[in-house]
Amino acid sequence: MTQPDAQNTDTQTRRIHIFDTTLRDGEQSPGVALNHNQKIEIAHALARLNVDIIEAGFPITSDGDFECVSRIAREVRGPTICALARTARADIERAAQALEAADKSRIHVFTSASAVQIQYMLRKTPEQVIESSVKAVQLARQFTDDVEFSGQDVMRADFDFVIQLYRAAIEAGATVINIPDTVGYGTPGEYGALIARVRDEIVMGRAVEISTHCHDDLGMATANSLAAVENGAAQIECTLNGIGERAGNTALEEVVMAIHTRRDHYRAETGIRTRELNRVSKLVSRLTGMPVPPNKAVVGDNAFAHESGIHQDGVLKHKETYEIMNAELVGREAAVMVMGKHSGRAAFRKALSDLGYDTDGHSDRGFNDEALNALFVRFKELADRKGQIYADDLHALVGSSVEASETFKLERFQIAMGTDMQPLAYIRLQTPDGVREATATGDGSVEAIFHAINNATGIAPALEVYRVQAVTKGAEALGEVSVNARYGEMSVSGNDVASDVVEASARAWLRVINHIVAGQTKEKSAVTAETP
Repeated sequence: MTQPDAQNTDTQTRRIHIFDTTLRDGEQSPGVALNHNQKIEIAHALARLNVDIIEAGFPITSDGDFECVSRIAREVRGPTICALARTARADIERAAQALEAADKSRIHVFTSASAVQIQYMLRKTPEQVIESSVKAVQLARQFTDDVEFSGQDVMRADFDFVIQLYRAAIEAGATVINIPDTVGYGTPGEYGALIARVRDEIVMGRAVEISTHCHDDLGMATANSLAAVENGAAQIECTLNGIGERAGNTALEEVVMAIHTRRDHYRAETGIRTRELNRVSKLVSRLTGMPVPPNKAVVGDNAFAHESGIHQDGVLKHKETYEIMNAELVGREAAVMVMGKHSGRAAFRKALSDLGYDTDGHSDRGFNDEALNALFVRFKELADRKGQIYADDLHALVGSSVEASETFKLERFQIAMGTDMQPLAYIRLQTPDGVREATATGDGSVEAIFHAINNATGIAPALEVYRVQAVTKGAEALGEVSVNARYGEMSVSGNDVASDVVEASARAWLRVINHIVAGQTKEKSAVTAETP
């Protein structure tokens, strides 16, 4: 990693802005399709986390993306709400329209910088790229004073051309210049040196921020982003859990905790409420269906675990012998809390409140008495089967309850199966029109229950992805089932948790059905031009 130069060796602490692109670049992860309610839930969580900017989407790509960006702009307060746009007039005007209700808005204009992309994707000359970029930034400035400009694939571009491109963008009115390593090609030394050159040859003390946007194709996204901070970058673009195109993006939790833990080195700070990191990480993992690896830095299950006898002995005597961060600092302090079947509503409410949930219904994301009672019923059912209930169990229960309204509600189901018979499923659903019942067979118990639900509802989506994982520990751990399905042109996802995998599967499939009925899904549209 490059060493800080003379301009960055003073003792003043710099403020690094966190630009979260989980809802835009993160959602481009293969197999991820978030519906509107899920995106809104993540956006509110990002606001609680206190990110500076939320890149809410790419409005020109589809009516669904436009509506979702518009809704986030209306509902989410605190962070700047950003929308992505190519240099085309239609893109910029659509982005501006989607952001009209935002308290603070930003339009993020991008083009391509590398010769290979300019020749084969844009089919333009370098001069035409500069000309169209200038016009795009000038147009965006007519709608907002906060305009970010990016040139894709900078690390494979001619650096002299990069300097020309960004100088023109700044002169046209760009207030943030983003340097994307779109394919994760650069090394920390190379990337840091380019940031320093941009700082010295273009910015030169002007009120323009340098931003970093790195991908993890070679496993260097976090290192490259931190090298940029060392050399003058004031904004890091990142995603929760590092999700994103191909191998993913810079992980928000990694750069935030690196800057926090090594303040002595970076002489910088972010405004992130770090105690929210664990909870928001779990939320994103659950809604996207992308499990967090146990050994993932900061938010993985093993991040603060010690198995070696020597390590355990050291930590018991003094935590700092083997820990450079406190688990409490990233929201892991409640992991030892235990509840059970004898716990009452008051204790249940207090436990949720201690975990940071609004149990008084003061916010539009809180639990009113009706919602809390429904959740308490599920808690008691789980406690009867599982015995002890831990903080992770409560997080999972709350997460599975925050969804769209239910047209079809599971009342009960039965599975008959054996070594010499095909599994037979019976399902009984409550609907606004009364009870519906159905039976069906399948090659396995899960397929049988899916077929029975299809028969009862009259809706038969095509299953594309089925995932199951344990979300808590022990022999009676909660199992989380995530499903992705397609229904006509809609890409739909659903998930649920239960100590029984078949029950979790049934509830997850019902969520898919309910999303279809409610019309709350969107088609995840592809764009011909790859984004930064």
